[in-house]
Amino acid sequence: MEKIRFGTILYTGEDSLERLTEFKDEKIFIVTDPFIDKSGILEKVRSYITSSVETKVFSEVVPDPPIDTIILGISEAESFNPTIIIALGGGSAIDAAKGILYFGKQSKKINNIPFVVIPTTSGSGSEVTNFAIITDAEKKAKYPLIADDILPNEAILDASLVTGLPPVQTADTGIDVLTHAIEAYVSTKSNDISDALAEKSIVYVFEYLERAYKYPDDLISRNKMHIASCMAGLAFNQASLGINHSIAHAAGARFHIAHGRLNGILLPHVIRYNSGMGIDGNKPLDTARKYTKLAKILGLNANSPRMGVRSMVNAIVSLEKRLNMPTSLSEWGLNKDDFKLQKSIIAEDSLTDRCTKTNPVKVNKEDIESILDKAY
Repeated sequence: MEKIRFGTILYTGEDSLERLTEFKDEKIFIVTDPFIDKSGILEKVRSYITSSVETKVFSEVVPDPPIDTIILGISEAESFNPTIIIALGGGSAIDAAKGILYFGKQSKKINNIPFVVIPTTSGSGSEVTNFAIITDAEKKAKYPLIADDILPNEAILDASLVTGLPPVQTADTGIDVLTHAIEAYVSTKSNDISDALAEKSIVYVFEYLERAYKYPDDLISRNKMHIASCMAGLAFNQASLGINHSIAHAAGARFHIAHGRLNGILLPHVIRYNSGMGIDGNKPLDTARKYTKLAKILGLNANSPRMGVRSMVNAIVSLEKRLNMPTSLSEWGLNKDDFKLQKSIIAEDSLTDRCTKTNPVKVNKEDIESILDKAY
């Protein structure tokens, strides 16, 4: 028996921020980051909130939000006693809000209140997931937080908030969408519904990401990528992810590479491994058939599983190059000695990551070290 649930109400299209005008006599705690606070985006969002609503802004969020940020946010929220929490920003702001909400409830410092997400990047899909990443800076580790308590009640997908997003961020977040969708598609928990969402998301990434990268103010491509991110989030919230994210969580905590960029570097090597083609002479595994189906959907050459996997990998690498993204850790600038020093620890941390459980192929430490070597 499978349980499939979509618990987040979505507001999309032009003027979707109008939803905020419907809140009356509330106390809204807004979780965001310093850039959003100063960029004009925050004021644009607040302009939709009526005068009957009291707001408090917590803008201390940093990339890969550490536990200290969560604790500070809980303290600020407790003193304000909000009736609604809004996360405004990219994945880090949303993850921070989820951490504040979850641990605030656990410590009884925050009540069970509505949670609304307004994403300002098209990448994490966090607006529709019960998934967050919390960083322990001292241990140099990232921990997935998975709980129904952090599934947003509502998400407002307004593409005007992502127009003008810098090309580098557009590329990083867009490739994150692609990785979410592909990993959900081959996950051991995938189903027909998650597959349909993943397939559509992947098609949108290949059709619209480069256009959004080249033309930052193009509202059509921005809207399609916003939807693609949401669909990928819905897919992996049902099916979970795999070792691409496990390794990215572990390596990102130590090398501090942007999450989407790191996912993109790893993705071709993880696909080869999961398809059984990571080592010369290996025969394609059943997972290769799903990659081949994706290749066919994208109109790539896929007359056999081996050819389909090769076409899929080549298409991904080609897209990343057109987005001026590094395709190896060394190209990104990682020192070889630093890489060697951390490789074993990263492999061990990856094995204990919750995403590893749903990878289509069982892995061991040596397998992950081999993937890392190829990615370097």
